[in-house]
Amino acid sequence: MELLTDSLETPLGVVQLVAHEKAVVLLDFADNSARIKLLLEKRFGGFTLRPRVLPWTQMVADYFAGQLEALHGIPTDTGGTVFQQAVWQGLLQIPIGQTWSYLELARFIGQPAAVRAVGMTNGLNPISLVLPCHRVIGSNGNLTGYAGGLERKRWLLEHERSPVQSGLFL
Repeated sequence: MELLTDSLETPLGVVQLVAHEKAVVLLDFADNSARIKLLLEKRFGGFTLRPRVLPWTQMVADYFAGQLEALHGIPTDTGGTVFQQAVWQGLLQIPIGQTWSYLELARFIGQPAAVRAVGMTNGLNPISLVLPCHRVIGSNGNLTGYAGGLERKRWLLEHERSPVQSGLFL
């Protein structure tokens, strides 16, 4: 399978977008190359990446420039199971500048007992930033897990104006 790829320098490092003609299938930080390869191989098997200027790259640039709603117009194609898709679509309901706990996300998708599965699925999110997994925190208010690293998660939350103080959310 041939997929299209583009990249963008951001304050947090290079972001890589991977897409087919109609939607983004992966967005991640380029230094997570092993994770990118693993997610793409798991979903598509054999694939090749063809560099191309993607129409959605500018929307990511606009987000980093302060237009926080710029990501809302990016079409996504996550693949995944029905449960995974529910978790990833649930992320879209977390308003900019706010955070939810894994438990709140599990409750939102109607699976309150599946907190651990929600956490694992959140960690497999193939379309970072657009599906804002960085807005999910621990029930105790601590920053927990983010494939791009906790410093990036903190930066993203501060960029979106979430109240952060010493790693705890008020």
